[in-house]
Amino acid sequence: MFAPLGLFKDIPCPQGQECSLLGCIFAHRNLTSVSNESSTVDTQAPELGEIIEPASKRFKLESATESKGPPKKPSPQGPNGCGSALRSIPIKKLEETVAKTGDTLSIPRQQSGGSNTKPVKRVVPTAESLGSSLPPRQAPKESLNPRMLPKAPATYNTRTAILKKLHSTLCALNDQLAKGKANKDKSLILTPDELITMALDEEEKVAKENPTIYSNIVKLRIVKLSKLNQEDWAKELKEYLNKKYFKLETQKVPKAPQAFTTGLSVEEELAIASKLVTPLHGLENYGYVTKAPTEEEVETARKGVLGSGGWEKCDRCGGRFQVFPGRREDGSLTTGGPCTHHPGKTFYPPKKKTDHVTGAREAYFTCCNETLGTSPGCTKGETHVFKVSETKRLASIFQFEETPENPDKGRTTPVCFDCEMGYTTLGLELIRMTAVSWPKGDKILDVLVRPIGEVLDLNSRFSGVFPEHYMNALPYEASVSKEVSLPPDEAGTEPQPLQVVESPAAARALLFELLQPTTPLIGHAIDNDLNACRIVHPTVIDTAILYPHPAGGFPYRMSLKTLSKKHLDRDIQTGGNRGHDSKEDAIATGDLVRAKAAELWKTLKARGWTIADGTLLPPPGQEDAVAFPQLKLGQGAGQKRSSSTKEY
Repeated sequence: MFAPLGLFKDIPCPQGQECSLLGCIFAHRNLTSVSNESSTVDTQAPELGEIIEPASKRFKLESATESKGPPKKPSPQGPNGCGSALRSIPIKKLEETVAKTGDTLSIPRQQSGGSNTKPVKRVVPTAESLGSSLPPRQAPKESLNPRMLPKAPATYNTRTAILKKLHSTLCALNDQLAKGKANKDKSLILTPDELITMALDEEEKVAKENPTIYSNIVKLRIVKLSKLNQEDWAKELKEYLNKKYFKLETQKVPKAPQAFTTGLSVEEELAIASKLVTPLHGLENYGYVTKAPTEEEVETARKGVLGSGGWEKCDRCGGRFQVFPGRREDGSLTTGGPCTHHPGKTFYPPKKKTDHVTGAREAYFTCCNETLGTSPGCTKGETHVFKVSETKRLASIFQFEETPENPDKGRTTPVCFDCEMGYTTLGLELIRMTAVSWPKGDKILDVLVRPIGEVLDLNSRFSGVFPEHYMNALPYEASVSKEVSLPPDEAGTEPQPLQVVESPAAARALLFELLQPTTPLIGHAIDNDLNACRIVHPTVIDTAILYPHPAGGFPYRMSLKTLSKKHLDRDIQTGGNRGHDSKEDAIATGDLVRAKAAELWKTLKARGWTIADGTLLPPPGQEDAVAFPQLKLGQGAGQKRSSSTKEY
């Protein structure tokens, strides 16, 4: 018979209370009943971290005289003196009753050779001892020996020595936390079993992930732990306990947005903005439209759509399906059934110098953290959807139009705008348009838009537009257009309804009323918004070009969320499944332009430039020109579809 070595001490005995083995290798710690006659409640709780196990069962030995007598009737208390009446009461109910008083529950045990009982303390965790309403932690009973791995990174003696050092460091941190006067959350103090489990988890994680440099990483970890203060240790400990025992989803509280300032006046910012205008000529291959397609090109696109028979490629899963604008005879809009896909983008971890030793980390999806290629998707949509990127096909649905002259308006200040799109039977269409003033960020237009095709998916996870918004929307009225908005419904209150216009053309006409051809129109990846509105505007400021991607620019672009966090220290697009707020995005885009204007002014001021009467003036003897940041084109320069542009 092999020595058990405590391998089965965490497994309940199959025989339960009927077990008659004195040296049973299974666990008998968790009793399921208590005695009705002998149970007592101790008013003094044990010290924090103390673990008092129930005593091992003892069996009454019958004397010789008793064995000769007639057999006794079964005791109503059952084996080991446990009452059968109380056995019908769940131990959880008893623990809840005792937990209200914060006391400990005593469990009797029968002494050998007599019927007297001796109470044995059993710790009942309360909400106060845990610091919250979380369930009690229960660490497994393990010894301080390295866990067995298919391929050990070092010898047993080496792993044991490192493990003991790691364990002693954790114990020292735990003792400091227990003695610290500033610590109020006593639930963070670990028991001896939890300390052993944590040391084993730390050592095993490194052994699996970095076996080739296992020793160095663990030693560096020990050094780092030994230098932690109580606050940092408590923060790491909370993350570990949550992941190990509770698995609660941590909710990050977004930082309250702060007013962005550049130190410049409004007139100075407006003067500098004229030097940030993005030249779009030469960027047609990346989706920027500088000229409306001709009627011949539009007619060619219409014939191509008719010849395709409605077959499209899904923009989410990449599968082929058929779409029926106006509905088929049976009422369906698409074929192919539900769409299984990953709504998140693919993230490629940055390369490290140790990749040639440890191997590069695999790419994964940001929505579910699943490795690329391991599953078809984590989300299921009702239908497949598609996106139209070809300019002449976009024009066949709804023709492009250049910004008209508005001589009565005179010079207008820059406008920031952002659009939200949803999927219809005609592709990705405009469903919401928002415009704010620059640089103040006051809202001047915010409307819902009824698309031309039948809606397949409002893309609510990103657009923030839901069917109920259309149901509650009011017809557009210019007199009240600046008074209504759609704030995030976080406090459970009813949001104010948006106004709705009947077509993308009507929304475009409203935007044209705010613009001149010379008005700087500000946006992030503005080609997508302009194409959704079918607008050709000659004067734009695109933050995706002002802040080029570190990889060399197009076809890669930095996302607005990343730029906002990096340059404005502002968290945006934190609504989760509630989607984006187009007003928030428009303001963030405008502030990024302000930040770039302040950066440019430092350079110009050092070179002798001045601002007078709202005009940027060069130093005497120099030409009125500013070197615009050169656009760095990546390897995809020959691509002709805007869908090839990637955001990170």
